[in-house]
Amino acid sequence: MSVREATAADEPTLLAFTKTIFEENWDRPWPPPEIAPGLFDGKLVLLAEDEGEAIGYAFGEIAPNGYAHVNIVYVVPERRREGVTKALLADFAVRARDAGAEHLTLDVATGNEVGQEVWRRLGFTEWARRLTVPIARLEQRAEAGESCASVHVQSDDRAGVEAGVAKYLPRLGGSGGRVEGPRNGWVAVYAELIDSDRRGRERLASELSNATAAVVCAIGVEDGAVVRYALFERGSIVDEYQSVPEFFGPLPPGDVVALGANPTVVSRLTGAEPARFRAVARTAGSPDQLPPAAELLRQIAELMGLEGAGRG
Repeated sequence: MSVREATAADEPTLLAFTKTIFEENWDRPWPPPEIAPGLFDGKLVLLAEDEGEAIGYAFGEIAPNGYAHVNIVYVVPERRREGVTKALLADFAVRARDAGAEHLTLDVATGNEVGQEVWRRLGFTEWARRLTVPIARLEQRAEAGESCASVHVQSDDRAGVEAGVAKYLPRLGGSGGRVEGPRNGWVAVYAELIDSDRRGRERLASELSNATAAVVCAIGVEDGAVVRYALFERGSIVDEYQSVPEFFGPLPPGDVVALGANPTVVSRLTGAEPARFRAVARTAGSPDQLPPAAELLRQIAELMGLEGAGRG
């Protein structure tokens, strides 16, 4: 096996390799670049060969401020795990160093665990993370509406709930707090922290559930667009729902499923009729595919028997 700098005559092979690697593992949320002549102009491109047959390539660029970046290292499937990647990278590093670079960088997809392990073994360490967001979603968040929420304790013991709120709300960075009820068998809690801090709200709900040994529901509207609830029993979350599971960012498929309501659990804890609850507590890919958040919150709370839900 040998490694040499590619020439113009190698371009068809390099373009074919590039098309193949994009088909194998392109996982960015935008289309790959056009694979056309001129793609490698001005780049450092190395070709690995075995008895004249191309078996892999690496290409990248050398920056003027002391580093070089590797865009792609590709080896044909039947020749992987034979040291071809290592040879390509070593030759690339030598040429980069001769051109004045002291560091080598590359990108690796967060889902490419095999690739991450390969680069770690070669000495690469993580120093940054590249993040992405659809512009439409960013604009949606920038124009987001008001958040409001409440915590409901399935109890007639208002004094016990007030004692729990006085104990745990300050520990979570909150203050004040208003307790109302009981109404329909639930005591409701409102506070600025409950409105504005989803994690704080659900931690408070967990603490109150554990302290009172009661079912507790934290429920509200996020950013004027998304309805979310979390049901707790003896301090542990037993069901959670978010009307638009990926509103705050992409999630693994299992997490998307987990954010769908469980009507059986909700029925057991609140008395909601399962079929009606399933029909109302739907999820979607966008708020536009569901009723307005305030109306959806009202419908869900009504089925659960919660009065005054979300009006923090």
